[in-house]
Amino acid sequence: MTPSSATVDTVLALLRAQEDEAHVEQLAREAHLLPVAELVYLVETRPATEGALLFRVLAKPTALAVFEALPADHQAELISGLRTPQVADIIGDLDPDDRASLLDELPASVAERLMHGLDADERAMTTAVLGYPRHAIGRYMSPEVLPLRPTATVRDALAHVRAHAAEPETIYLLPVVDDTRRLLGVVGLRRLLLADEDARVGDLAHPAVQALATDDREDAARRFFDAKLLAMPIVDGENRLVGILTVDDAVDIIERENAEDSARTSGSEPLPRAYLSTPILRVVRSRIVWLLVLAISAILTVQVLEIFEDRLDQVVILALFIPLLTGTGGNTGNQAATTVTRALAVGEVRVRDLPRVVWRELRVGVTLGAVLGALGFLVSGLVYGWAIGTVMGLTLLSICTMAAIVGGLMPLVAKKVGADPAVFSNPFISTFCDATGLIIYFTIATAVLGL
Repeated sequence: MTPSSATVDTVLALLRAQEDEAHVEQLAREAHLLPVAELVYLVETRPATEGALLFRVLAKPTALAVFEALPADHQAELISGLRTPQVADIIGDLDPDDRASLLDELPASVAERLMHGLDADERAMTTAVLGYPRHAIGRYMSPEVLPLRPTATVRDALAHVRAHAAEPETIYLLPVVDDTRRLLGVVGLRRLLLADEDARVGDLAHPAVQALATDDREDAARRFFDAKLLAMPIVDGENRLVGILTVDDAVDIIERENAEDSARTSGSEPLPRAYLSTPILRVVRSRIVWLLVLAISAILTVQVLEIFEDRLDQVVILALFIPLLTGTGGNTGNQAATTVTRALAVGEVRVRDLPRVVWRELRVGVTLGAVLGALGFLVSGLVYGWAIGTVMGLTLLSICTMAAIVGGLMPLVAKKVGADPAVFSNPFISTFCDATGLIIYFTIATAVLGL
């Protein structure tokens, strides 16, 4: 057993015991030996009382690092359970954007009390961030920015940066603004360090990749990474600098959006906190609604089977292939939907590309259907007769083509009507393709077998 794992076991035993002050003091000593990542995991995954106790014994710098790594709702739970000066100090040390996310999760009375505990500057910056909609990038920017004037010399600019380096969230990319804070461009710290000291900042600045504070957070974060940035200026409707988006906040946004898309693609809602610390009923609630919706929609499949019940009575062998055909159709549609949904997310496809996507998926579906249909024709024909083989071959060709088109189409339709493309993808596509695929199957069987 490694020293780290031995320490974790000791910490867990002390958390479960919670017998007296001596245990708490020992817990503080043992917790001091653990890395921040391990402490975050323990606070996040242990029951609320144990997580709060562990957090309480941490030194302030460690507690701040752990607190910043927790999701906002878990931060809110800790604050509700800890009425200590340590928590108030940590709130004051948070960046304004992180503080705004936390205040969203707290009861109004608690949030108001915490806001009153901030100094005037911190309160003003936090209020500015809270003024934007929840999904706007302005909610995730840092208003702590170090702008430069275009008329300043490199010598003066570097002196200004040295004097105020501890104030902004980042100094690697420095916005250049005029007297009214209108963004003129940006200049990197490296370029300043390498430039002649008598050069003007305005001559070194280059056009900025920027975002409006009201832009959607995911769209802005995708642009951020497409441009391979370390920071991106955020401006208002009049191009005045209001904040800056840093790479860590952009990563958080993309991770959150990917987790949300992944959960909804699989037919559930994303969990707001770590899986092991989420109450059982909360996990059930994240899944049950989707299961009920899909169960109701699956009634379509039952109704289709009822309509073609007489065909099954005549040729019972047709029932053997139903799972194969519905599974193939669902899988083909899901593959197309997943590909198009990702392409939408990263900006490779737009709604106006719908005809091109349909044409592409039509060709993909026909090709897949031809390969699978040929195999189905040979295998089922050799075993059950060439008439059944013909039914299988034509059905697989038709189902794959239909499913690929539907799978590629639905995410674009969802985007067009303002819905989440992930919601329209795998679960609903599977149900749709099941019902439609059976109609195609029995229609072809009726025509080929003369039923």
